[in-house]
Amino acid sequence: MNKTIIININGTVFHIEENAYEILKQYMTAVKRHFFDSEDRLEITTDIENRIAELFTEILQREGRQAVIDQDVNFVIEQMGAVEDFDNTAAEGAETGYTYSNRETKRRLFRDPDDHLVAGVCSGIANYFDTQAVWIRLAFAVALVFAGTGLFLYIVLWLVLPKAVTRADRMAMKGEKLDLQGFKRNFEEELVTVRGRLADAHEGAQPFIYRFRDFVREFVTFTASFIRQFGKIILKIIGIAIMLGFFGAAIGLIIAFVAAVAFGQDLHLIFPFSIAGERYGTWLYLSAFTVLIVPLLALILGLATFVFNTRGINRSTASTLLIIWVCALSTLIYFTTRVMSGFKSSASFDQTISLAPSSINTYHLKLDKTRFFTAEDSARLDIKAQFHGLIVTDDEDDDEHTEPQNLNINIEKSDVTQPVLVERYHAKGSTYEKALVNARNTKYNFSQKDSVLTFDYKLHRLNSDQWHAEEIELTLKVPLNTKLVIDRNLDRYVHFSIYDCANTNKLPDAPSANFIMTDNGLQCKVDTLVADTVKVHANAKKF
Repeated sequence: MNKTIIININGTVFHIEENAYEILKQYMTAVKRHFFDSEDRLEITTDIENRIAELFTEILQREGRQAVIDQDVNFVIEQMGAVEDFDNTAAEGAETGYTYSNRETKRRLFRDPDDHLVAGVCSGIANYFDTQAVWIRLAFAVALVFAGTGLFLYIVLWLVLPKAVTRADRMAMKGEKLDLQGFKRNFEEELVTVRGRLADAHEGAQPFIYRFRDFVREFVTFTASFIRQFGKIILKIIGIAIMLGFFGAAIGLIIAFVAAVAFGQDLHLIFPFSIAGERYGTWLYLSAFTVLIVPLLALILGLATFVFNTRGINRSTASTLLIIWVCALSTLIYFTTRVMSGFKSSASFDQTISLAPSSINTYHLKLDKTRFFTAEDSARLDIKAQFHGLIVTDDEDDDEHTEPQNLNINIEKSDVTQPVLVERYHAKGSTYEKALVNARNTKYNFSQKDSVLTFDYKLHRLNSDQWHAEEIELTLKVPLNTKLVIDRNLDRYVHFSIYDCANTNKLPDAPSANFIMTDNGLQCKVDTLVADTVKVHANAKKF
């Protein structure tokens, strides 16, 4: 059995064993002796006793005991710090010029009564997150715009958060250690604050013009600081948006390159990839991909460094990427030059086809949509066996997305009675001879059956590797007073409007329109009955 003593520590009653009491008494005597010369010794020792009472209460509740034993007192002294250790640390700091740096501990959330506009909620949160209270207040002000959320949240926190009443609460709010060194340091900082307030009071006694000058200076400083911080946030948001855009572009570029590699065998048949052809296509796609992807990666990494404050790429990596980009750019320029050299010269030749005269001096012009197959395609698809007796047609809309239109039809008056069709084949190449070979390496299908003239919808390239702007210009020369019934499907290939002629004859849905060759060239043949009807309606409107 141990003898216990009842003691009162600032209003809190404890049962303590006699040995533990002696240890605590010696410790408090040393503390009071240490702070004897301080002007605030009474307040300091009172706060230290309050902290000791809190620690005793926590220990007894945790252990489920009624009395304080000597192990509890030793633990509290270890937490608060011995006076001898405090004196040695202060002396070493004075000699070496270093101060005690392990001053922060886990922060607790309180309302700050010393720095408040309403209830100290914003300043308490600012102390907890170790930031300036002005940003927290600004966040609550912005939240007011969203249906008063800021005001509701402020009131809730006002009711929930406790107020930092004691010095220990204020120290815990700022993350300061609750020991002898922490209490003394807090008193010293508070003394400095009091002196600053006295200085502010002295300044408040200055003339108004000086106070106004200081206010303007502080306001300008605060505004500049706010603009800088807000500008940094806006720039970071813009940087993130641009970085995401570059990232999406890089992903799209990678997908396009993978598709080009996967479908490279058929890609050179599609315009504008047919300009490069199968010969130069692979090198052009690879070099173009590298030229585009390297700057995108550099921009993404640079923006990430700016937005997230990460380390940028080192010099060796940057040099390697630069060398790769320069090599890719040189390759792209070289093969682009090779492709463009294939369009340096032009060549053309004409071929004249004599047409059989029509007994009624009338010709029907129609468009043929029959699909043309090369010998290789016919063998590959087994056209004779698979489509015997069938006609394979081409889709006009699909054809518009392959290569530019390479067929143009002109209709002129002939100087002789024999109608003729002049076919002019045209192409480009690196030399005149190669351009002439490219023009010759084409085929156009035209046929006549009685008075029906059938025109193919395009000029076909026999060599499907590379496009060299092959085209054909047809000139149909017919005698004077020759009548032409032109299919409206030919409208996009001629230099006059077949639709307008059909509308003039009040036949907007007609599949064809009638024309006649006059001394002034080809003219729309207007039905006399329709023309007279139009005149009658015009005269009726006058009356």
